[in-house]
Amino acid sequence: MTSASAPAKINLALVVGARNADGLHEVATVLQRIDLCDTISLEAAEGLVIEGFEEDTIVRSALEAVAAAAGIEPRWRARIEKRIPVAAGLGGGSSDAATALRLANDKLPESLPPRELHAIARSLGADVPFFLEPGPQLATGDGSTLQALRLPQDYAVLLVLPAGAAKESTGAVYASFDGGAGFAERRARVLEVAARARSALDLAELAPNDLASSPVAAELLAAGAFRADVSGAGPTVYGLFAERADAVRAATELGRLGRTWIAQPAW
Repeated sequence: MTSASAPAKINLALVVGARNADGLHEVATVLQRIDLCDTISLEAAEGLVIEGFEEDTIVRSALEAVAAAAGIEPRWRARIEKRIPVAAGLGGGSSDAATALRLANDKLPESLPPRELHAIARSLGADVPFFLEPGPQLATGDGSTLQALRLPQDYAVLLVLPAGAAKESTGAVYASFDGGAGFAERRARVLEVAARARSALDLAELAPNDLASSPVAAELLAAGAFRADVSGAGPTVYGLFAERADAVRAATELGRLGRTWIAQPAW
């Protein structure tokens, strides 16, 4: 059985415009992996079997799609070990799917080319292609058009999942969004800051999340974070800290608000 890590992501910025003709909102978001990871394992089997996470649909869909593209039957046993909280704005399902795609592609008699693998990833969800690429990325359009970024990685991340928080589906959150005015200016700000950021503290200048906000962000800033915001459509809130020791202290202080994790940026 072959195994690989499936890392979570945070949105260091997320600005959203009005719907386009295709019904999808235009976005500009800065995506950064962190070292909170699920593990995906894959081996040959007589049919397609998914173990470890009963709620999965996306890993199954990923394996079915890559097998169909290769013209074979999906004969794999996949095991999902979940550590990333589910439906938390951290991209766990998308990362699991991308990792399953890579593992399955490596097992094909003839691997699919990157462009075809990316097309499969895009069909599974706008975040999935990001997890096929190394390093932080600027995602634009519907979120699947990617541009590599050189961003500082020398900070700690404190994640807070507020107790009792219930997330609407991402589709429902976007459907209720009506703040597209001024998108061009907010998008330009994200692109400008992301292009020139060389110090971790420069990330504090990124535009705030258009889709979701949380009072927990103010608590993180008061606890010493130099930037705090909601990741994706939420409900997880992250704080960026210049020193890991400060993130550890803040985690102890803010544990009263919900579950916490301390992570580092990952490539």
